[in-house]
Amino acid sequence: MSLQVLGINHKSAPLGLREKVAFSPEQVNQALTDASNKLGVEMVIVSTCNRTELYCNLGDTDVEKVVQWLVDYKNLPEQELRPSLYQYQQQQAVAHLMRVASGLDSLILGEPQILGQIKQAYTESREAGSVGSVLERFFQRAFSVAKQVRTDTDIGVNAVSVAFAAVSLAKQIFDDLRQSSVLLVGAGETIDLVAKHLADQGVQKMTVANRTVSRAKNLASRFGAEAITLNEIPEHLPQSDIVISSTASPLPIIGKGMVESALKKRRFQPMFLVDIAVPRDIEEQVGELRDAYLYSVDDLQGIVEQNMASRREAAEQAEFIVNQHSEDFMAWLRSLESVTTIRDYRSHSERVRDAAVEKALEALANGKDPATVVRETAFQLTNKLIHAPTEAINKAGRDGRLEELAVIREAIGLRK
Repeated sequence: MSLQVLGINHKSAPLGLREKVAFSPEQVNQALTDASNKLGVEMVIVSTCNRTELYCNLGDTDVEKVVQWLVDYKNLPEQELRPSLYQYQQQQAVAHLMRVASGLDSLILGEPQILGQIKQAYTESREAGSVGSVLERFFQRAFSVAKQVRTDTDIGVNAVSVAFAAVSLAKQIFDDLRQSSVLLVGAGETIDLVAKHLADQGVQKMTVANRTVSRAKNLASRFGAEAITLNEIPEHLPQSDIVISSTASPLPIIGKGMVESALKKRRFQPMFLVDIAVPRDIEEQVGELRDAYLYSVDDLQGIVEQNMASRREAAEQAEFIVNQHSEDFMAWLRSLESVTTIRDYRSHSERVRDAAVEKALEALANGKDPATVVRETAFQLTNKLIHAPTEAINKAGRDGRLEELAVIREAIGLRK
């Protein structure tokens, strides 16, 4: 068994590369099927705006084959991906997932959304048939650790998130958000959280645009907002002081021309846009417009830093919990290897025994003296059973490996 993590995140890769490597929800199932057919590995794909990671139980598969699969599947030049790609194995991989699930590796320390995103990724991979017993236990333990971190530390105090950072930035630009008109694009968990933060700031004019209008209505109804389709954005954009977007669209939804037209109708009153999506929902060129202030996920880093201080002490406590549980999980994983060894050793011994019994019965059937048969069988059986341990003892002694010799002595019952 070989647990491996391959991935890129906001620390290792720029936004442009993260966009190329990201898997949309519609792509995940097909990618898992392709990986299973070509590599024969268990895999969970976690892809968010800040990271794309492959969690694998490789068995005997070489990790380089997984790297090559990712390069080929995403049609990327290998030299573009390699410098940003990180790899963790065994306990490092276990600790990494626990840290990610607990919000310790997020852009905003301790943010809670990542746990839900990992649970969703795990569920999708399980439904695709790419999660075996080891990954099952691996992810369930990570979920348990994340819950303990939330319960036993203050990592969740003074709630911060990408959504919170976006609203905080809007507050810096608009003195009083209560007078602002806000267009929210998307209806997922992040936009839901943005809407909550905006409501807390007293914002009353909100419009929710989504590809599926029923989901937009669902979210809008909770905040007294209007629900529209993505096609209706151009006619609502001129009335929007603030636009915050987070969808899973593979292509931009709001283009430079659309914003330029809206600004003319606004008589060039400033428009504040935050694009939380990866790939981008808003064309990068929008930022070139004089009265459009466009911020991406990476631009939120400064605000994130301001909200980190109060969580650093809690993070140290959380790291201790993660280290403890990662060691416990690896002990369980190693125990699986011992179970396999015990099973193989027992099967081998039983084969030796059965062969000796068959030979003895054949001798008795041919009229050989029973006492002689018993003595010969016992002698031959003893020699066969002690042959391999005797060879191991001789080799350990010759090589001066005294610790190994002590282990063998204990294993065969020579404790003194």
